[in-house]
Amino acid sequence: MTIAVLLAGLALCAAQDSAASDAAECRTPAAVNWREAATADDRTRIRTGRDSWTAALDTVRARGGSAAVASEGALLEPDRALGSDPVPPAGDYRCRTIKLGIRDDSRAPVAVQPALPCRIAADGGLLRLTQAEGAQRVNGLLYPDTTSRGVFLGTLALTDEPTPLRYGQDRMRDMAGTVERVAARRWRIVLPQPAFESTLDVIEVTPAG
Repeated sequence: MTIAVLLAGLALCAAQDSAASDAAECRTPAAVNWREAATADDRTRIRTGRDSWTAALDTVRARGGSAAVASEGALLEPDRALGSDPVPPAGDYRCRTIKLGIRDDSRAPVAVQPALPCRIAADGGLLRLTQAEGAQRVNGLLYPDTTSRGVFLGTLALTDEPTPLRYGQDRMRDMAGTVERVAARRWRIVLPQPAFESTLDVIEVTPAG
Protein backbone atom coordinates (compact mmCIF):
# COMPACT_ATOMS: atom_id res chain seq x y z
CA MET A 1 0.00 0.00 0.00
CA THR A 2 1.52 3.34 -1.03
CA ILE A 3 1.52 6.63 0.85
CA ALA A 4 -0.74 8.12 -1.84
CA VAL A 5 -3.33 5.38 -1.35
CA LEU A 6 -3.19 5.75 2.43
CA LEU A 7 -3.67 9.50 2.26
CA ALA A 8 -6.55 9.10 -0.16
CA GLY A 9 -8.22 6.82 2.37
CA LEU A 10 -7.59 9.32 5.14
CA ALA A 11 -9.16 12.07 3.04
CA LEU A 12 -12.27 9.93 2.60
CA CYS A 13 -12.48 9.28 6.34
CA ALA A 14 -12.07 12.97 7.13
CA ALA A 15 -15.06 13.75 4.93
CA GLN A 16 -17.31 11.31 6.77
CA ASP A 17 -19.08 11.95 10.06
CA SER A 18 -17.75 10.73 13.39
CA ALA A 19 -19.97 7.66 13.46
CA ALA A 20 -18.85 6.52 10.03
CA SER A 21 -15.20 7.10 10.88
CA ASP A 22 -15.34 4.13 13.26
CA ALA A 23 -15.84 1.79 10.32
CA ALA A 24 -13.03 -0.67 9.68
CA GLU A 25 -12.22 0.82 6.27
CA CYS A 26 -11.41 4.13 7.97
CA ARG A 27 -8.76 2.79 10.30
CA THR A 28 -5.10 3.20 9.46
CA PRO A 29 -3.50 -0.28 9.20
CA ALA A 30 -1.45 -1.12 12.28
CA ALA A 31 1.75 -1.45 10.23
CA VAL A 32 1.58 2.22 9.25
CA ASN A 33 -0.16 3.64 12.32
CA TRP A 34 2.21 6.12 13.93
CA ARG A 35 0.28 6.11 17.21
CA GLU A 36 1.05 2.44 17.67
CA ALA A 37 4.69 2.90 16.69
CA ALA A 38 5.41 6.02 18.78
CA THR A 39 6.63 5.95 22.36
CA ALA A 40 4.45 7.55 25.04
CA ASP A 41 6.91 10.45 25.29
CA ASP A 42 6.71 11.10 21.57
CA ARG A 43 2.93 10.95 21.44
CA THR A 44 3.01 13.70 24.06
CA ARG A 45 5.60 15.70 22.11
CA ILE A 46 3.46 15.58 18.99
CA ARG A 47 0.25 16.38 20.84
CA THR A 48 1.81 19.45 22.51
CA GLY A 49 3.90 20.47 19.52
CA ARG A 50 2.03 23.72 18.94
CA ASP A 51 2.81 24.84 22.51
CA SER A 52 6.50 24.07 21.96
CA TRP A 53 6.50 26.06 18.72
CA THR A 54 4.84 29.07 20.36
CA ALA A 55 7.31 28.97 23.26
CA ALA A 56 10.29 28.72 20.90
CA LEU A 57 9.13 31.68 18.80
CA ASP A 58 8.45 33.76 21.92
CA THR A 59 12.02 33.13 23.08
CA VAL A 60 13.45 33.99 19.66
CA ARG A 61 11.54 37.27 19.44
CA ALA A 62 12.39 38.23 23.02
CA ARG A 63 16.06 37.83 22.15
CA GLY A 64 15.96 39.90 18.97
CA GLY A 65 15.54 37.13 16.43
CA SER A 66 12.34 38.32 14.75
CA ALA A 67 14.09 39.24 11.50
CA ALA A 68 15.65 35.80 11.21
CA VAL A 69 12.25 34.17 11.63
CA ALA A 70 10.57 36.52 9.15
CA SER A 71 13.25 35.88 6.52
CA GLU A 72 12.19 32.22 6.32
CA GLY A 73 8.62 33.09 5.34
CA ALA A 74 6.04 30.32 5.55
CA LEU A 75 8.62 27.80 6.72
CA LEU A 76 8.52 29.09 10.31
CA GLU A 77 4.86 30.09 10.45
CA PRO A 78 2.90 27.44 12.37
CA ASP A 79 -0.35 27.86 10.44
CA ARG A 80 0.99 28.05 6.90
CA ALA A 81 0.87 24.35 5.99
CA LEU A 82 -0.96 23.52 2.77
CA GLY A 83 -3.86 21.11 2.85
CA SER A 84 -2.56 18.39 0.53
CA ASP A 85 0.45 16.18 -0.18
CA PRO A 86 2.01 16.59 3.27
CA VAL A 87 4.62 13.85 2.78
CA PRO A 88 7.34 14.34 0.14
CA PRO A 89 7.53 11.62 -2.52
CA ALA A 90 10.56 9.36 -2.84
CA GLY A 91 13.61 11.10 -4.26
CA ASP A 92 16.77 13.04 -3.54
CA TYR A 93 16.45 16.19 -1.45
CA ARG A 94 18.32 18.87 0.45
CA CYS A 95 17.63 19.05 4.17
CA ARG A 96 18.32 22.25 6.12
CA THR A 97 17.77 22.39 9.87
CA ILE A 98 16.78 25.52 11.76
CA LYS A 99 17.00 25.35 15.54
CA LEU A 100 14.70 27.67 17.48
CA GLY A 101 14.83 28.51 21.17
CA ILE A 102 17.55 27.67 23.63
CA ARG A 103 18.30 25.28 26.47
CA ASP A 104 21.06 27.45 27.91
CA ASP A 105 21.96 31.13 27.67
CA SER A 106 25.20 30.50 25.80
CA ARG A 107 23.39 29.65 22.55
CA ALA A 108 21.87 31.92 19.93
CA PRO A 109 18.06 31.82 19.77
CA VAL A 110 18.18 30.88 16.07
CA ALA A 111 20.78 28.53 14.59
CA VAL A 112 20.67 27.59 10.91
CA GLN A 113 22.60 24.56 9.70
CA PRO A 114 23.66 24.29 6.05
CA ALA A 115 21.51 22.35 3.61
CA LEU A 116 22.90 18.86 3.08
CA PRO A 117 21.88 15.93 0.88
CA CYS A 118 19.13 13.68 2.17
CA ARG A 119 17.03 10.96 0.59
CA ILE A 120 13.50 9.65 0.87
CA ALA A 121 12.97 6.05 -0.22
CA ALA A 122 10.39 3.31 0.16
CA ASP A 123 10.68 1.20 3.31
CA GLY A 124 7.96 -1.42 3.42
CA GLY A 125 4.63 0.37 3.19
CA LEU A 126 6.12 3.68 4.31
CA LEU A 127 8.82 6.13 3.28
CA ARG A 128 12.12 6.63 5.10
CA LEU A 129 14.15 9.83 5.32
CA THR A 130 17.90 9.40 5.69
CA GLN A 131 20.80 11.83 5.98
CA ALA A 132 24.31 10.59 5.24
CA GLU A 133 26.22 13.82 5.95
CA GLY A 134 26.49 16.28 8.81
CA ALA A 135 27.33 16.32 12.51
CA GLN A 136 23.67 15.72 13.35
CA ARG A 137 21.73 13.39 11.07
CA VAL A 138 18.14 12.27 11.30
CA ASN A 139 16.90 8.90 10.11
CA GLY A 140 13.30 7.85 10.36
CA LEU A 141 9.96 6.89 8.89
CA LEU A 142 7.31 9.19 7.45
CA TYR A 143 3.82 8.08 8.48
CA PRO A 144 0.48 9.15 7.04
CA ASP A 145 -1.82 10.98 9.43
CA THR A 146 -4.28 13.44 7.86
CA THR A 147 -4.63 15.09 4.46
CA SER A 148 -2.64 18.09 5.74
CA ARG A 149 0.10 16.46 7.82
CA GLY A 150 2.22 13.37 8.20
CA VAL A 151 4.26 12.24 11.20
CA PHE A 152 8.00 11.61 11.47
CA LEU A 153 9.39 9.06 13.94
CA GLY A 154 13.12 8.55 13.92
CA THR A 155 16.44 9.01 15.66
CA LEU A 156 19.38 11.39 15.73
CA ALA A 157 22.90 10.20 14.86
CA LEU A 158 25.90 12.29 15.94
CA THR A 159 29.30 13.01 14.37
CA ASP A 160 30.92 9.83 13.03
CA GLU A 161 28.50 7.22 14.38
CA PRO A 162 28.34 4.61 11.60
CA THR A 163 24.69 3.65 11.98
CA PRO A 164 21.67 5.30 13.59
CA LEU A 165 20.07 3.88 16.68
CA ARG A 166 16.81 2.02 16.43
CA TYR A 167 13.80 4.19 17.25
CA GLY A 168 12.74 3.70 20.86
CA GLN A 169 16.17 2.45 21.94
CA ASP A 170 17.35 5.73 23.51
CA ARG A 171 14.85 8.41 24.56
CA MET A 172 17.54 11.09 24.23
CA ARG A 173 18.01 10.26 20.55
CA ASP A 174 14.40 9.74 19.54
CA MET A 175 12.98 12.43 17.25
CA ALA A 176 9.27 12.90 16.62
CA GLY A 177 7.18 15.53 14.91
CA THR A 178 4.90 16.51 12.07
CA VAL A 179 5.50 16.67 8.32
CA GLU A 180 3.80 19.37 6.22
CA ARG A 181 4.00 20.98 2.80
CA VAL A 182 4.42 24.77 2.85
CA ALA A 183 4.90 25.47 -0.89
CA ALA A 184 4.68 23.66 -4.21
CA ARG A 185 8.02 21.86 -3.71
CA ARG A 186 8.88 22.73 -0.13
CA TRP A 187 8.17 20.65 2.96
CA ARG A 188 9.04 20.90 6.63
CA ILE A 189 9.50 18.45 9.47
CA VAL A 190 8.73 20.12 12.79
CA LEU A 191 10.42 18.41 15.76
CA PRO A 192 9.31 19.76 19.16
CA GLN A 193 11.42 19.40 22.29
CA PRO A 194 14.55 17.71 20.95
CA ALA A 195 16.85 16.49 23.69
CA PHE A 196 19.74 18.82 22.81
CA GLU A 197 20.37 22.53 22.22
CA SER A 198 17.00 23.90 21.05
CA THR A 199 13.33 23.79 21.98
CA LEU A 200 12.12 23.22 18.42
CA ASP A 201 13.84 22.04 15.24
CA VAL A 202 12.42 22.68 11.77
CA ILE A 203 13.91 20.70 8.89
CA GLU A 204 13.28 22.22 5.48
CA VAL A 205 13.06 19.55 2.76
CA THR A 206 13.44 20.65 -0.87
CA PRO A 207 14.21 18.67 -4.04
CA ALA A 208 17.90 18.30 -4.84
CA GLY A 209 17.42 19.02 -8.55
